[in-house]
Amino acid sequence: MEGLKVWRLSSSIARPSNLRQLFGLGASPSLFLRRLNTGVAANAITNTRNRRSSTSTPTSTSDREAVRAIRLKKVEQLRSKGLEPYGYKWDRSHSARELQEVYRDLSNGEELDGANHHVSIAGRIVARRAFGKLAFLTLRDDSGTIQLYCEKERLLDDQFEQLKTLVDIGDILGASGSIKRTEKGELSVKVDSFSILTKSLLPLPDKFHGLTDIDKRYRQRYVDMIANPEVADIFRKRAMIMKEIRKTVESRGFVEVETPVLQGAAGGAEARPFMTYHNSLGRDLYLRIATELHLKRMLVGGFEKVYEIGRIFRNEGISTRHNPEFTTIEIYEAYSDYQTMMDMAEEIVTQSALAVHGKLTIDYQGTAIKLQRPWRRETMHNLVKEVTGIDFTELEDDLKVVKDVVLKAIGVGLDSKDKSSIEACPSLGHLLNEVFEISVEPKLLQPTFVLDYPIEISPLAKPHRRHSGLTERFELFICGRELANAFSELTDPLDQRARLEEQVRQHNKKRAEVIADGTEEEKNKNDDSLYEVTLDDDFLTALEYGMPPASGMGLGIDRLVMLLTDSASIRDVIAFPVLKISQ
Repeated sequence: MEGLKVWRLSSSIARPSNLRQLFGLGASPSLFLRRLNTGVAANAITNTRNRRSSTSTPTSTSDREAVRAIRLKKVEQLRSKGLEPYGYKWDRSHSARELQEVYRDLSNGEELDGANHHVSIAGRIVARRAFGKLAFLTLRDDSGTIQLYCEKERLLDDQFEQLKTLVDIGDILGASGSIKRTEKGELSVKVDSFSILTKSLLPLPDKFHGLTDIDKRYRQRYVDMIANPEVADIFRKRAMIMKEIRKTVESRGFVEVETPVLQGAAGGAEARPFMTYHNSLGRDLYLRIATELHLKRMLVGGFEKVYEIGRIFRNEGISTRHNPEFTTIEIYEAYSDYQTMMDMAEEIVTQSALAVHGKLTIDYQGTAIKLQRPWRRETMHNLVKEVTGIDFTELEDDLKVVKDVVLKAIGVGLDSKDKSSIEACPSLGHLLNEVFEISVEPKLLQPTFVLDYPIEISPLAKPHRRHSGLTERFELFICGRELANAFSELTDPLDQRARLEEQVRQHNKKRAEVIADGTEEEKNKNDDSLYEVTLDDDFLTALEYGMPPASGMGLGIDRLVMLLTDSASIRDVIAFPVLKISQ
């Protein structure tokens, strides 16, 4: 950019009283409005240097409305001149990045004015500078930025005056002209004509401070992406990751399928579902909480390698790791076991990392994460013993005694919530998992497969072939977060029915206790337990027709994108996350 006078809108100047003072109009609103109708007021605002301090507050509603009123007048002026402020089409010859690449060798001060170097470009104006009969605009498209070099003598008719009086930061322009590189090295389109394609009515966030309100960034992601271009880069990387995942699994012969979002029974996970009602069918339906049970039906039907990338919906809490709707890939392969899925998980993550970074050592929130294969594989029992010193294999079967041992070993420093969770565990398997989640999980920074989970918390996994009470199940942890969950799938229909019935019984027992005995405060605290759980009888029927031995895995795509884009919150990688109603 040339170091000339900057045109920006200052919210303090935009107030009606200040506008009148700016033009020396005193308190006369009628005289001010006559000036405003001529475009003089709007032009003067645009040409006034923004003197907002670094401690200033965001633009207020009254400021926005004042700016909007001015820009609506500009819309009227454009139409009065026979110009449509909301165009239909613009034929582009290049993107900004393409121009930067094609003319990267152009020397400072050099200009190419021949027909072969006449270009056409379109995008949003994000900055403007002016001096006399010369103006510089920065145009941004989705590939990058390019400077528009505008000379009064070069533009036809009154286009230069239109540019000064009617074009604002935020407007979308189409421009055509020749190519030059300024003496200061800025590649530019030397404009001979332009058209306003979309007239922006609302001001963009202040150039220097940007859009910094986190809640507003999520709520108005479209403004966030304009003000902070690096945000859009996250979603481009997300698209790269999705593409790489599909490429990886399909190279192994997997077929992508689609299963219902609306389901008669919410199965495949233990989570509170969203519920709706189908008027024509006269029945309750649920938004799916997993794609698992329908994908297994595909195996019963004869498919041997299937996967689905789909949205999952769970009516539960929101945190930096949890959003009510999120995206997973679930993969199922006949005639394989959970060892196969460990290899698949490694392949998906490493190929995605290479696609985004070109390397396998990445930084996440200040920690170097090494994704080089093979990754550590260790049982839950051994990891708990390693971190806490508790060896569950040597303890008695008396649950109360084991709880006392656990609290004695790790109780110091635990908050009341964790202690209550330990006390509430209904079995040794639940207790082992609780200790793991409290003491071990946060320490698993480098990629680690945690193997062989208790049967009590794994109702869809096949019993371990060597260790009673355990299942052939793993979860993948990176940076202390679960990234994937996989099993050697349970195919015995009688065992599956018994386990699911027990899961339903335990859940409904807890639900009944909360409803019968709990205070209103306890009911609110245990709200996620108050939903009803029912069996998916059709899934159990499908198993009775016979499902081949198989392994399956669910991998959280949002968390993978968080890892590979160094994003601290899941909301940073979901374009439009669910939020509380704005007050």
